[in-house]
Amino acid sequence: MNKERERLQQDRNHEKYWKRWGPYLSERAWATVREDYSQNGDAWSDFPFEQANKRVFRWGEDGLFGCSDNKQLICFNVAMWNNKDSIIKERLFGCTGPQGNHGEDVKELYFYLDNLPSHSYMKSIYKYPFSKPFPYEKVVEENCKRGYQDREFEIFDVDGLFQDDEGDTPYFDVLFEMAKDDENPEELNFRITAYNRSDKLSGELYLMPQVLFRNTWSWCEEGKNATKKKRPLISKIDDHCVKVCEPSKFGERFVYFAPSSGQFGDTEEPNYSNYENFVDDIEPTFLFTNNESNLKKLFGDKETNASPYTKDAFNEYLVNGDKTACNFESMQGTKCCATYHFPSIPPGDYVTVRYRFTNRDYLEASRDTCPFDEEEFDDLFEKKEEESNIFYEGVTSKNIDPSLRLVQRQAFAGLLWSKQFYHLIQEYWSLGDPEAKTKPPPNRANGRNTDWKHMYAEDILSLPDKWEYPFFASWDSSFHCIPLALIDPEFAKKQLDVLTREWYMHPNGQIPAYEWNFSDVNPPVHAWAAYRVFKIERNMYGTPDRVFLERVFQKLLLNFTWWVNRKDAFGKNVFEGGFLGLDNIGVFNRSEPLPTGGTLEQADSTGWMAFFSLQMLNIALELAMENPVYEDIASKFFEHFVFISDALSWEYMDDRGNVKVGSLWNEKDQFFYDAISYGDNVKQQLTVRSLVGLIPLYACLTLEPQILDRFPNFKKRLEWFVDNKGPMFERNTASVSRRGVGERLLLSLVSKEKLEAILKRMLDPNEFFSPYGIRSLSKYHKDHPYSINVGGTVYTISYLPGESDSGMFGGNSNWRGPIWFPTNFLIVESLQRFFLYYGSDFKVECPTGSGQYLNLVQVAQEIEHRLMKLFLYDGNGVRVCYEDQKHGAFLSNDLFFQECIPFFEYFDGDTGRGLGASHQCGWTALVAKFIHDNGSSCVVLDSATLSPTSTNTSSKGEYNVHFHKRTAFRRRSSKSLVSLAVSQLDLSVEEGKIHKNLSYKSSKEIHTKSSD
Repeated sequence: MNKERERLQQDRNHEKYWKRWGPYLSERAWATVREDYSQNGDAWSDFPFEQANKRVFRWGEDGLFGCSDNKQLICFNVAMWNNKDSIIKERLFGCTGPQGNHGEDVKELYFYLDNLPSHSYMKSIYKYPFSKPFPYEKVVEENCKRGYQDREFEIFDVDGLFQDDEGDTPYFDVLFEMAKDDENPEELNFRITAYNRSDKLSGELYLMPQVLFRNTWSWCEEGKNATKKKRPLISKIDDHCVKVCEPSKFGERFVYFAPSSGQFGDTEEPNYSNYENFVDDIEPTFLFTNNESNLKKLFGDKETNASPYTKDAFNEYLVNGDKTACNFESMQGTKCCATYHFPSIPPGDYVTVRYRFTNRDYLEASRDTCPFDEEEFDDLFEKKEEESNIFYEGVTSKNIDPSLRLVQRQAFAGLLWSKQFYHLIQEYWSLGDPEAKTKPPPNRANGRNTDWKHMYAEDILSLPDKWEYPFFASWDSSFHCIPLALIDPEFAKKQLDVLTREWYMHPNGQIPAYEWNFSDVNPPVHAWAAYRVFKIERNMYGTPDRVFLERVFQKLLLNFTWWVNRKDAFGKNVFEGGFLGLDNIGVFNRSEPLPTGGTLEQADSTGWMAFFSLQMLNIALELAMENPVYEDIASKFFEHFVFISDALSWEYMDDRGNVKVGSLWNEKDQFFYDAISYGDNVKQQLTVRSLVGLIPLYACLTLEPQILDRFPNFKKRLEWFVDNKGPMFERNTASVSRRGVGERLLLSLVSKEKLEAILKRMLDPNEFFSPYGIRSLSKYHKDHPYSINVGGTVYTISYLPGESDSGMFGGNSNWRGPIWFPTNFLIVESLQRFFLYYGSDFKVECPTGSGQYLNLVQVAQEIEHRLMKLFLYDGNGVRVCYEDQKHGAFLSNDLFFQECIPFFEYFDGDTGRGLGASHQCGWTALVAKFIHDNGSSCVVLDSATLSPTSTNTSSKGEYNVHFHKRTAFRRRSSKSLVSLAVSQLDLSVEEGKIHKNLSYKSSKEIHTKSSD
């Protein structure tokens, strides 16, 4: 067991709390729904970026690379100033929803490089330009000028900011690291290293590590006695140490700040001839203030500040020269920074700031000397980085290309960095804090989330993107948990468990969607994720946690009931659901009443419910292994699935024997479509070829005869259903009377014929099959837009491979052509399941029209490879996700950028260019699972560039490349392909043996028959 696994075990057993401290601050707390106290619900305008440095947050702190305890009481972040910017850089900047031509978008360059699940080691990097002031106004102005059809104006589009006309790169690489002590999880060591990447002197740099308390005292949230409690305080002890007193939980702690060397050069006798500002050491200067709003600056001189020292004091003191802004009198407050002023940094050189937060007793020696041994301090960081290397080498096979391993490592890092303390008491938000003097206006924010007054959140949650989406989104969280389970199944399980707990889940059984509208409906993927995490942990770590599975399953019974009662308007097992996470995929906004009248019957919603039914069936059978009561529940979900399958694909008869139109399958087009139902026998299909028609593929499950024999009650009920509902099974694609390879049973929404028809479209490059994955809308609609005229208004949907061309759902995402990882992941998994039923002899043309025929597990592998290549280099030496960018070659090949991987929210359906949120390290991190499962078979082009850590470095950006070439689709035996599918689906050892034995038996029978 490696060191990190030991720490995770200690944390799980509550021996040592290694996860108490982590990267739990948001990257953006301003302009969030939680901080929106407006009447009209305009979160973007109510708390803009310009107020963030002077207005206190109610629900949580933010900050650049912020760390805190798991209740965000004591917080740390990084601040800096280049003596040119209009404000100190202490949080990330970006366009708000109305300012961006495609919605909100961060306009900074930063990357998450490494992180361990225990957060014993974390590393990230921020690119800080210094040749000119940061262009806050220009970025907003340029984006406001642009429309939906235009490209976004990015920070690297500003001339000379990161690369000038001469090729110089005038910016700092500010590398932030945190390492915990070997034995004491309460001791945090921080190191900030700023590198001058220019060929010229940098000019001034202020590095300002900050420590502060989240303001909990202004809201009296602790209850009636809150005002009587002693407030926290940070105070100066000596020139290198401050005391942090947090009386509610932590007591006294100390932060020691070491001097920073002012020497430069690589030799013992450095050359200072070109550097006239040389000094031996740069000593820290402490600044103190209080984490209180500057009401006078915010709202006018008539206001009274709670303290003469306010949140923006450091900015006022340094940038605006107000010498009275900080508390120099008592040198104490609730916010503190240690300021290191570097007059300049030579070309290619660096400076380092070291500091330590500890619960150990005060060291008197820190008063006059360096508070800790810097060599030992740096050795600790090297040790932790090596422990991180060892940990991640143990997660994935070593037979993976270094470029893919780098992608996977940073995918994991981004996932772990995207944890955040999420705090919201909905009742307090909507009605006002209990002891607040002024109550909010009635119907605040137009009554947003008024039905969710039970919501009481104060947890560490996995977020989609800590800047663009600094809140949980329930279906995103489910996908996050798949790669998380590879490295920290305990945290993954907690994520899935907490959203089903009574302080999140609505009493009616609905799981909250996201904070803009908790009542919106996300796809029901929670059960799938729970069972997937259970299987991953069982297979990788040998610990099948049935207690977790049963706990979540019990709550999901409530959620399933909510779906059946709320989203099946006519009780026909054909479901509505609204946008279902696919934003603008429909010709209408599917979350609003139809302009046509009638009810939208959704192929995807119905497919999702069939998928939900099968996942619940699967879990019930798993639990029935130890408790036979669950066999009855499994039977219930089996029947649910059959009725849904029948309703989706076939016409049905009412009680009088009249044939009714019930199918969402279009026989002519051989595809599933949404349909508008106007009544008993009137239905209009919306013939849009989109993911809506592919999602029914997700609902498939194979049942093995040996497994069925283990559950006699379930098998008896299944056989009764087959015998007594014969007509339904004769026409139903879920028919268990048709046997597959090795006498397997298949539960699926599609017959073999329908599967072939759908895959023919899905694998067609002129429809869904992009060089980089499966598109969300068929390219067919590029030349054949779908239109419908409603009362003189024409609604149209056409193929858009890139950004959205409308403001629907904020305009910041697009499901009309781009490639999305979560939906591709489920397609891959479905193909693997179909393979286990149909076997290696069932092949389809892939790509359609190519003349190449592959079995379904090979098709799944091809899709995985295409998705992996989004992060790799194309034939021109540019990362595919940067393709078609003005600065793509620079970002891909500059020595100091090429190792920094972006994880975009979605990708252009034609070029693979990254779109949307640029740090969507949540579901896009699913690539880590693909690499884990299939990275060793992925072909990497020789034009790819090795990591800068390679010993073959010759000069800037030039490397000797020696990659192993691999043959795509090298012939493999049927047994090997079965093993591949079993492994990727994380089936149990027993299930794997059954599949392999049945496959062998089947192939032997086929061989015998052919010989006869």
